[in-house]
Amino acid sequence: MEFQIKDVTVYFPYDNIYPEQYSYMVELKHALDAKGHALLEIPTGIGKTIALLSLITSYALSKPSNPIKLLYCTRTVHEMEKTLARFVHQYQLLHLGSAARILALGLSSNKNLCIDPAVAFAENRDSVDAGCRKLTVSWVRALSIENPNIPTCPFFENYE
Repeated sequence: MEFQIKDVTVYFPYDNIYPEQYSYMVELKHALDAKGHALLEIPTGIGKTIALLSLITSYALSKPSNPIKLLYCTRTVHEMEKTLARFVHQYQLLHLGSAARILALGLSSNKNLCIDPAVAFAENRDSVDAGCRKLTVSWVRALSIENPNIPTCPFFENYE
């Protein structure tokens, strides 16, 4: 579905749009036009993710000389993966094509990314973060050059 919000053609992946989604997009466009920040709230189950992604990507495509950045935070890794998959497969590839060239990147925590078995299997996120810092902080790494008995993260040290 395609429709206009002022000077932007919005590419929406579904045949119908809820009035709340449309209002959300209009308010988001106002924030983008003002080059400001936006904190918008919409009820659960209305489709805020697809509304946000549809408007942001459509806006970016309509104003290529005015690049924008979107920082989209989720509460869980599952939500992040679902959002990225929805964006890349359901929206960008099917409706915009490869010419859109919009980069989507998912970032996670040490708890989800660490591959050092001495750290990764700690019982909670804080323990993983502390263990990672203890092995990778710059002053510990500097000390380990003089004293090879000071442990460091072999994965961090050997990353190229």
